[in-house]
Amino acid sequence: MDMAQARKPGWWYPYIFVGAFLVVVAVNFVMAYFANSTFSGISTERPYEKGLAFNQTIETARKQEALNWSVDLQVDPADSHGAHVTVTYKDAAGQPVDGMEVKALFVRPTAKGHDREVRLAPTGPGTYATQQQLPLAGVWDMALVATGKDMPYSVNRRIVVP
Repeated sequence: MDMAQARKPGWWYPYIFVGAFLVVVAVNFVMAYFANSTFSGISTERPYEKGLAFNQTIETARKQEALNWSVDLQVDPADSHGAHVTVTYKDAAGQPVDGMEVKALFVRPTAKGHDREVRLAPTGPGTYATQQQLPLAGVWDMALVATGKDMPYSVNRRIVVP
């Protein structure tokens, strides 16, 4: 046998080394593709502006607390993914707060596209209510905002709709 034609033992070891690196590079490219194409990393719209407004939000909460209002919020389940929301506002002296426009924003924390904003109708002295059929049963975040008096008054609650 001619020496020029015979291969040395282990001639294929460098190919294993290069092949392993090619597999690692291919897997890294696939993982990078899926990481960039599935989730943008943004969970809040306009996060910079909201961050700048944080001190204003804290100040608004302090002013709201200084009003010393009492808020009685009741959420009763209704048929077929429904909720009956009743809220009563009383000022520091215990008098009903009338003449406000009260809106409720229902946000589904686990699924986008189902949010709903509604107006609560006045039903009595300082009392506002709405009956809502929500598209899905389960957990909802409800934000109530009452405007029309000294300043907006906000109440946030997590509710469960059957």
